Amino acid sequence: MSNIALAVHGGAWDIPNELLEICRRAVERALDRGWKTLQNGGSALDACEQAIIDLENEPVFDAGIGSHPNRDGKVQMDAILMDGATLKSGAVVAVERILNPIRLSRLILEKSEHMLFAGYGAEQFAVEHGMALCDPKALITEAEAQRWRSLSGKVVNLGTVGAVALDKSGNLASGTSTGGTLFKYPGRVGDSALVGCGCYADNESAAVSTTGHGESIMKVVLAKTVNDFVAAGVPAQGAADRAIAILTRRTIGRAGLIVVDRQGRVGFAFSTSHLAYAYRTSTSSGKF
Repeated sequence: MSNIALAVHGGAWDIPNELLEICRRAVERALDRGWKTLQNGGSALDACEQAIIDLENEPVFDAGIGSHPNRDGKVQMDAILMDGATLKSGAVVAVERILNPIRLSRLILEKSEHMLFAGYGAEQFAVEHGMALCDPKALITEAEAQRWRSLSGKVVNLGTVGAVALDKSGNLASGTSTGGTLFKYPGRVGDSALVGCGCYADNESAAVSTTGHGESIMKVVLAKTVNDFVAAGVPAQGAADRAIAILTRRTIGRAGLIVVDRQGRVGFAFSTSHLAYAYRTSTSSGKF
């Protein structure tokens, strides 16, 4: 039986002072929910899913409720959940009527031979497997609506969420969920739901969730880069630092990430002013 570990994040972004405590409490709640799952014998997949559901339900973050509207004023969300034991993932992009996209990602992971569904096809799969669709208006908070009106075309990215976990059986998992950038072009897909970019998990090395400027993250395949450093023997924190350094050197974007390795060691790194994160292992804990 291995140690257990869980880390969660609410995005790498310039968090305003008035939102810092709200974000801290939110990541702590998500951590508690996922940690209880692990403690009760739940799998790493269960812990990631439960933690991310909590984060998707928190309007301060850009995922689920509170997602950023795109150029047309609609929410289009992406999410992924990956199993380190099998390397299989379930992912969705550009869904508009799913309250918790991470739940649909879990359904795809377990019920489909495919790994990535888009738009109406993802929503059709949800309905066929008993998931209810929501009113798209329920996903847009008044704060997001006001931000959309006031920024009028300025693309920003606030608060993508994610989780990484190691369970008692030694299995790793990772998940990421986002509403994407504010005022993005309709149909734009960023890094979050892409294997190796926004998420990666491999029982032989590590589980990683990233957040930040999607196009830059995709250029350096950030999550897989972290994983490969760990596989080569670099400790989790060192792998996180090296990967962010590569992104900073090779792209113009900023990003952050969390990682847990197969020994239960946690790492995190970011090039933004803040990364909203919290973690707990069998021997330690911490938060931003």
